[in-house]
Order: sequence, then C-alpha cells, then structure tokens
Amino acid sequence: MSTELKNLSTFDHKLLPSVASKRFGIVCSEWNETITNALLDGAYTTLIEIGVNKQDIIVQYVPGAFELPLGAQRMAKDNTIDAVICLGCVVQGDTKHFDFICDAAAHGITNVGLKYDKPVIFGVLTTNTQQQAIDRTGGKHGNKGVEAAITAIKMLS
Repeated sequence: MSTELKNLSTFDHKLLPSVASKRFGIVCSEWNETITNALLDGAYTTLIEIGVNKQDIIVQYVPGAFELPLGAQRMAKDNTIDAVICLGCVVQGDTKHFDFICDAAAHGITNVGLKYDKPVIFGVLTTNTQQQAIDRTGGKHGNKGVEAAITAIKMLS
C-alpha cells in the first residue's frame, strides 16, 4: 500500500481489540539502526499504549533484514507468543542486492506466519533513499513501526 499522500500511523484505541493477555515478539534488524530503532520505538510504545504489559513484549535483534525470517521463526515456534513483528530497513543501492534481500525477507516472513498459523508482520521498509526511510519512522508518513504493531493487534482478532 502506498502511503505517499497518507499518514497511516494514527489510530483509534477504541476500535482495537483488547490485548491485555497477549504476548508479542519483536524481531528487529541491527542494520541501519537509526531507522530500525525508531521503528522499534514506535511498535513498542504502541503496544504499551494499547495495554500490553511490558513483560509480554520480547525483543530480539538480528544482524539484518535477511535474518528476520529465522529470528521470526524462533519466536513463532514459542507457543506463548501470539504474534511476531519483524522490523527492518533496506535502502536501494547501486546493485541488485536490494532486490534479493527484500524478496528473501518478504517470502521468509510470509512463510513463517503460514507455518505457525499466527500473525508474523512485515514491518520492513524498502525505500529508494535514506530520506524516505526517515519520513516513515516519525516523519511526514508517520511511523511504520506503529502500523506494524496495529496490524499485529488486528490480525489477532
């Protein structure tokens, strides 16, 4: 979904189901940490605001976006975790590396959700520039970490 003209990070708490008894795993890429830490902050803060207990949010780090599916799989196989949120950022470069990493991350994350029959959310920015990533981590397009958390909550209901 394109968010070029829309900020999707605002939401109505009243329209979301209760998550007080739910546990969330967040897998966050260490690569491009300025961006991914902002995504993590958005997701974590949103979960707390919605009513998730701090002890019910487990955060794990992986080196990069390519490793997100394995990190997600390790969390998803834990029956006490209800949903997994994957956060990362891949910025287009001069080579096809971007295409391979984005494709592998997207397919891998999708497969984990299907394998474990639980929400595994793709919160990976795939931008052309660093500025576009900044715009999606608290800038003019909101914070996609917030949106990933909201998506996880909605998928649980």
